[in-house]
Amino acid sequence: MSIYEKLGISPLINAAGTYTAIGGSRMSEKTLSDMNEAAQSFVDIRKLQASVNKRLAVLTNNEAAAVCNGAASGLYICCATCITLLYKKSYNYLSKKQIEESEFIVFRAHRNPYDWGLRLMGVTVKELGFPNIIQAATAEELEASISEKTAGIFFAYSAPHGWIADGELDLKSTIAIAKKYDIPVVVDAAAQLPYKENLWHLTKDLGATVALFSGGKELRGPQSSGLIVGEKKFLDTFVQHNFPNYGPGRMLKTGREEIIGLLSAVEQYIAEDTEKRIQWCEEQVQKLIAFAQSSTVYDIVKSFPNEAGQPIPRAEIKLTNNQNLSSVVELLAAHKPSIYTALERGLLFVNPTCLYEGETEIIIQALNQIQDKLK
Repeated sequence: MSIYEKLGISPLINAAGTYTAIGGSRMSEKTLSDMNEAAQSFVDIRKLQASVNKRLAVLTNNEAAAVCNGAASGLYICCATCITLLYKKSYNYLSKKQIEESEFIVFRAHRNPYDWGLRLMGVTVKELGFPNIIQAATAEELEASISEKTAGIFFAYSAPHGWIADGELDLKSTIAIAKKYDIPVVVDAAAQLPYKENLWHLTKDLGATVALFSGGKELRGPQSSGLIVGEKKFLDTFVQHNFPNYGPGRMLKTGREEIIGLLSAVEQYIAEDTEKRIQWCEEQVQKLIAFAQSSTVYDIVKSFPNEAGQPIPRAEIKLTNNQNLSSVVELLAAHKPSIYTALERGLLFVNPTCLYEGETEIIIQALNQIQDKLK
C-alpha cells in the first residue's frame, strides 16, 4: 500500500498538465536521488546559494541567477528589490509610506491571481490598457504613466495563442521604453518552457531585467522552488532580500534539498532533447485520435499549442451527441486509477506533458469503458 493510500488518498494520472493544485510535475529519479543526498548533511546555506546560483547562471546563459520559493515568491522579492533600487536604500529601512507610494506598472490584460506578489507588498499597482483589442495599451500610454515613483514594470509573458488576453504592449517595446527610464522589467514566465531558449531569450536577447520560471512545472524540479535569471546588479540586490537573510524573503524558505533539486532538474532539462519530448507528446495525441476513429461517442482532434502557448500538442475531446463534457471529467475521475482532467472554457483536453509511458493506454481504456454511459 502506497503512502497516499494509507492516508485514504488515491494517486492520479495527470492528463491535464503542470497544475500546481495536483502537484505540478514529477521529478526524475536523478533529481530525487540528489535531493536525498543533499538532505544527509548540513551546509552553509549562503555558500550553497552562491555556488548554485553561479552554476545556474552558466547553464541558462545569463549574467546571474537565483533560487526562490516558487515563481510567485520570486515576484514578491523582486518587488522589494525594485523598491530598494528606486530609493537606493535597503528595503528593511524604508517607511510604510515609501513602500505604498512605490508604483508598479501592469497591463490590465496581465492581471491575474499570481500578482499577489505585488499586492501583498502593499505597493501602488498602476494599470494600463484594457484586456481586449479595442483600446490596447500603447507605447505612448506606457511612457506617460512613468513617474519618479515608478519602481518597476511587471510583465506576464505568454507565447502567441496562450492564456494572456489581448490588450498589452509587446514585451520588446515595453523593455525599450523601460530602459529609456532605467526601470526594471520583471517578466513572469513561470510556465513558458519549452522551448529551453526562453531561459535566456527573454533576458539576454530581449533585454528584460529578470525572468521568473516555476521550478515545479516544465523544469520538473521541486514544487516549492523557482528560478529567476537576468541582470547581475538586480539579482545581487535580490539575494540580499532572499532567505535566509532577515527581511521580506526570510519567510519564503527553500531548503538545501530543494536548492540542489532545482539545480539537478535544470541540468537535466538543458541536456534534454526538447524536440524528442515534443514528438513523444505528438505520438500520444495521435493514439487518442486513432482510438476515436472507431468510436461513435468521441470526436478527438489535435489542439496546438496548449493553454499556456507552449509548443506541446493536446488532444481535444468532444462528444458526438454534444452532451456536457463535465460528465466525462467525472467518470474519468471515478475510474481506477483516477484520471485527472479539467474543463477549459467548456472544452476538455488531454495534455500529455505529464504522462508517463503506458498512461495514454490507460486513458484510452477508461474512455472506452465509459462510452455506454455517455450515449
